Amino acid sequence: MSPLLSRIVVGGVGLPVVLGAVWLGGWWLLALTCVAAVIALHELYWMTRSLRPLVLAGYAGALLSLVGAHLGGVEWMLAGFLATFALAFLLKGVAETRQTTTVSVGTTVLGAGWIGFGLGHVLLLRDIPEHGTLAAFTVLLAVFASDTVAYFSGRLLGRHKLAPRTSPGKTWEGFIAGTVTGILVAFFALYEQDFLDVWRSLVLGAVVAIAAPIGDLFESAIKRDMNVKDSGRLLAAHGGVLDRIDAQLFASIAGFYAILALS
Repeated sequence: MSPLLSRIVVGGVGLPVVLGAVWLGGWWLLALTCVAAVIALHELYWMTRSLRPLVLAGYAGALLSLVGAHLGGVEWMLAGFLATFALAFLLKGVAETRQTTTVSVGTTVLGAGWIGFGLGHVLLLRDIPEHGTLAAFTVLLAVFASDTVAYFSGRLLGRHKLAPRTSPGKTWEGFIAGTVTGILVAFFALYEQDFLDVWRSLVLGAVVAIAAPIGDLFESAIKRDMNVKDSGRLLAAHGGVLDRIDAQLFASIAGFYAILALS
């Protein structure tokens, strides 16, 4: 299967599953985010295995963050994440590794916070009173459309590298096309809805469209540090699950707080 066809198949299957879980909400969405978190954390900790992360503490912290977000919102999500520090320190005390505590615990906490908070804010978006489904759909679709258009625009029109050292494949042409797309998706999704007016929807689209490639570049920087091309092979040409959700992890947080500020 060609890389392009693989991307189409993965996107065609994965997007309806994600949107369906968002539509159903509740425990369905929690279950999906928990599965995604465990797989993404496995991929991250495999990439950074030389740093000796305390994987059980990372899994526990991320899952507690997600359960906390589902049951009690931001405060409980933060409480779940903070458990990562204690668990990682305790496990480091009994682990037989020569890696320093700073590096080992730091890598563990990075994974739990990055992935746990990113997916946790998808749950928080869905739980926004009255407009949660619309808010979550808007952010998810804006990221998907922005990423897709940026990829194809970069391949067809890209001439100027966006971040040549971190991610040589990304171009300014793709970034601009993706940003415009993200803004338009937010505008059309929220147009004539009793939620955000025109200028607020445009601001939300811009925030999401800018946050998404930053999230992508963040993962690319980690992969470059670890000398790996993809986080995994589960999604064929898409790489791993972390490769697929990296943009969403930043965009969901930015989108949630942008909505709170604009509402």
